[in-house]
Amino acid sequence: MYVAAAAAVAIAPVVATSGTTQAATRATHAAVRHASMSQHMHIDCSTAAAMCTEVANSDEVFGHYVGHDEPSLAFYSHKPGSGNRMSYNVTLPVEPPASSPNNVNKAFSFELTGSDWFGMAMCDTQSYPELIKTCTPDSDSNILNPATSPRHAGMAYMEMQFYPPGWIQWPTWATAVGASSCDPTRWCAALNIDSLAVNAVTNQLNNPACQAQAGVEYLNFAFVTRNGKSTGPANPLQSTLATFTPSSQDLFMNQGDHLKVAFGDTANGLKVTINDLSTGQSGSMTASKSNGFAMVKWDPNGTTCQAIPYNFHPMYSTSSTKTRVTWNAHAFNVGFDSEIGHFQFCTGPKPIPATEFGLLPNGNPTVCPKGNNEGRGLNATPADGDDAFCFPGKEAPVYKVTGCTFTNTGFDGASYQRLWPDGNATMHPTPFQFSSPTTNGLQYSQAVFEADLPAVEGTCDITTGNGCTLIPQTDAGGPATFYPFFSDTKKGGGGCIWQFGNDIPGEISNFSQNGQYGTLIPLDYTNPGGSSSNIFLDFRNIIPNPCPQS
Repeated sequence: MYVAAAAAVAIAPVVATSGTTQAATRATHAAVRHASMSQHMHIDCSTAAAMCTEVANSDEVFGHYVGHDEPSLAFYSHKPGSGNRMSYNVTLPVEPPASSPNNVNKAFSFELTGSDWFGMAMCDTQSYPELIKTCTPDSDSNILNPATSPRHAGMAYMEMQFYPPGWIQWPTWATAVGASSCDPTRWCAALNIDSLAVNAVTNQLNNPACQAQAGVEYLNFAFVTRNGKSTGPANPLQSTLATFTPSSQDLFMNQGDHLKVAFGDTANGLKVTINDLSTGQSGSMTASKSNGFAMVKWDPNGTTCQAIPYNFHPMYSTSSTKTRVTWNAHAFNVGFDSEIGHFQFCTGPKPIPATEFGLLPNGNPTVCPKGNNEGRGLNATPADGDDAFCFPGKEAPVYKVTGCTFTNTGFDGASYQRLWPDGNATMHPTPFQFSSPTTNGLQYSQAVFEADLPAVEGTCDITTGNGCTLIPQTDAGGPATFYPFFSDTKKGGGGCIWQFGNDIPGEISNFSQNGQYGTLIPLDYTNPGGSSSNIFLDFRNIIPNPCPQS
């Protein structure tokens, strides 16, 4: 495989026990407990952050599994500009009433997904594969299959993420393992750009100083604000507590609001603009030097770490099977994704201590105590090793549910129960709804259902495809109770719109539910030395776009 061997990783692995955690995370968060808003802080992707792009082989990058289940809906078009300029119509979910939040049949958006996002491939000449230092923005000249050559332009991936309301507030959960709530009742959004500091051929990582300060996979982060200015430096070397703390300048959106979300390249980098059609407010963020966006200098033999101010631009002109980020587990450029599989309930008589970052004073992660159960009702079983980075419900401002946020490798957490939007507004949230994108009014010709289950299933042999299943296997040895899927529905004024969850009254089609994700697809990845491997990391199903934006 193309990524660094575990023995070369300078950061110690996280395991979900009370005795161990990452040394780098421990040091960072111990300092932040008494930090000013100017204290350095960054998001550590090696702790399974729900905010980070899924790498193709996390065991080798980080020395342990890091990742998340990411059911996605991508879009293909050969029209110039479709890979770097588009707009979506969005309707945000509405949560059920806050009463009886621990009812076994009740769910809120934060339990189902850490974030919902729209993505795009970006240029980053200091990121994987670290072999050439040029990237022509907005150009399909960057297309290169690893089977042909490993000398691809440096790549990053942009995720414009929406965060649900009501649970543990930023920056607490966000800087520990995932994304969480900016506000008790309202949604917020942020522009994230993920990079990977690994040389595809030599198998080198960046120098230890950079690994300690930024991580192997690192991200630039900035909330979408009403004035378009970041609240703190976006890059991981200069970011501060202010970068990740919601402020009055952020764009907050009400549940159920209708939005116009537009992406476009500018001289100063990619700009996302959100117009809230329900309130008349708007916000934006540009991935620019002036907002503190920067590359981390690739210097594997150095002893220091340097941020290079950078305007991040989209990598490709079009969107197709060829316009991919070749270190990403997913295989698309333009698309929507829901980060699922993190939240697990923790029930029982033993309390979880209140902490700032899901970490105890000794630096160990909080866990669901032995004697408590993960899950609820008939799904309650003894807590196990993936029930870590836990928070007591009393810390939440609205939905007082006790739960854990580490990667749920057992496929039995909230995301895998029948708790998804299904039309029951008193018990479940309404779905996240979004239109197919358009570029200058032009439609994308194909819709693409994609699930990276092979990359996250312990039963799957990615070299042969044996043991890879559309319904993942739980750690109890049986299929998950439920797996969410996309459907489309009619909207006012004609046309249709996509939604994610369960079967919902009024849907046009559910595209065979889990069968919509199709069949295993082989992808080429670079091996150390420069050869390539053809492996299975995704299920994919390409269809004519049935849901054009009207």
